[in-house]
Amino acid sequence: MPSTYDSVVVPTYDDDMAEALTPAQQQVLAVLGANASDRPQFPADLAQQLRDAIESTLAPIQNELSADNPMFLSKHDLAMIHACEARALFEKNADFEWTPAIAKGSVAHKAIELSMHWPGDTSPLELVDIAIERLRQTEKSLGLWLDSCSDLELAEVRALANERVVTFSECFPPLKKQWRPATEARLRTELLDGKIILSGRTDISLGKANGQTAGKVIIDLKTGRPSPTHLDDLRFYALIETLRLGVPPRRVASYYLDSALPQAEDVTVDVLFAAAHRTADGIIKIHQLTIGERAPTVKPSYGCTWCQLVDECAAGQQFLGTQQDENPFSSEDDSATATADTF
Repeated sequence: MPSTYDSVVVPTYDDDMAEALTPAQQQVLAVLGANASDRPQFPADLAQQLRDAIESTLAPIQNELSADNPMFLSKHDLAMIHACEARALFEKNADFEWTPAIAKGSVAHKAIELSMHWPGDTSPLELVDIAIERLRQTEKSLGLWLDSCSDLELAEVRALANERVVTFSECFPPLKKQWRPATEARLRTELLDGKIILSGRTDISLGKANGQTAGKVIIDLKTGRPSPTHLDDLRFYALIETLRLGVPPRRVASYYLDSALPQAEDVTVDVLFAAAHRTADGIIKIHQLTIGERAPTVKPSYGCTWCQLVDECAAGQQFLGTQQDENPFSSEDDSATATADTF
């Protein structure tokens, strides 16, 4: 039975084509797809309304910011500042170090990107090796680490990244060129005449807008269990997309590779204004902490498990000591949150 995505009919593969789509792949199409008649329209001035809402909230601090030294804000920065401010401030000032668990995300992303455009049939592990070589040439920090890491660490990166690429190929349907698939697409917009820069990088985007009619779907690939912050991350991407293009994406979704589970949300005006208020609030908090206007607050959570300050944080130790159940929102990559936009 055909599925649709942005009015493009996506047939189940027959014997003369590739293998039939699995139920998991059909589910992706069912969750992300939409007929042309189901795509929403948005006001032409929505982007300006959102910009005005953010910048009016930031008015009290705008003279303390400078376009010569702008504040860069990512989804990771927002997630951290709205969690525990003490941890956010510490990690922002800490030296970053690559590990196999962190590097595998970048390698897997690159390999998946290559898989969508590579001619012929190439195995996931071959794509991983090609991705590693490419990242050695193009990514200075990661490239230096890949050149200097031990054979054991490199083997771990290959194994972890290969598992992600294999899982993606099993769960996700082949992406047709008519859907305008893009991987690692960079998003960026400026606020307050360049004093603040919102930036991100989407794992996968499909479709496009048509005038003020939304058509794009933004997808983040995840491992582990769902977390409330994953939805906030996607709303932040939808906000940037709206500010830069003037029309929002139609839908955002997290796709959990381990469980082959897509979780999607339709983008609405209310969703975008909620993201705008959260973004403005996060900017003010970061600015206050950066200039030392106030001390950071401590907010114990399951994130304390991976916090480097936990040994000297009484609140964090007390929280972890009273938790007997498994973290319902944990992710095996929570310890790797120092890099944004990774698995």
